[in-house]
Amino acid sequence: MAVKVAVIYYSATGNVYGLARAAEEAAQEAGAEVRFRKVQELAPEEAIKSNQGWYDHVMETQDVQEASLDDLEWADVLLLGTPTRYGNVTAQLKQFLDQTGGLWFEGKLVDKVVSGFTSASTLHGGHESTLLTMYNVAIHWGAIVVTPGYSDQTIFEAGGNPYGTSTVGREEGPNEQELAAMRYQTKRAVEKAHALAVSRVSG
Repeated sequence: MAVKVAVIYYSATGNVYGLARAAEEAAQEAGAEVRFRKVQELAPEEAIKSNQGWYDHVMETQDVQEASLDDLEWADVLLLGTPTRYGNVTAQLKQFLDQTGGLWFEGKLVDKVVSGFTSASTLHGGHESTLLTMYNVAIHWGAIVVTPGYSDQTIFEAGGNPYGTSTVGREEGPNEQELAAMRYQTKRAVEKAHALAVSRVSG
């Protein structure tokens, strides 16, 4: 029984995108069925064009399918990624999450495994706060938050964020240590979702 994983992210210049691709790869390696989705861009075109890196990334990822509420209902595991904005999730991801009221009311997000990842331009730029804010939504859903904690050496090598993988934004994207931490976090989330599915069948 394959675990179903939805990797849903927002990325401006590509750092979160890099982590999201590592998550997709790791989930597939773990035997999961994967949907890779970006959330809708809300920023005006003139703002995007004013930043070359932002514009280039938008053009490079224009073929990535946009996330829908069906992706949330379909998945067993939700891997959510966003850059930090003043220690909070981006408006783009928040707008998508704010549409989940109907699914929440019907109990369709209960017991989903949720795990998050993020990026900021500096080491202390709001990584942990952003992830904790994201997890507030999962708690309201009745989802099961799975973080990496300090359960593997890769977490220490990537900078030691137990709340979820985070990267310090750089032009070349996440480094190999951060990508390794993302892959580990993903496999851990898939493993927990599989264990939960087995317990439902055997219980």
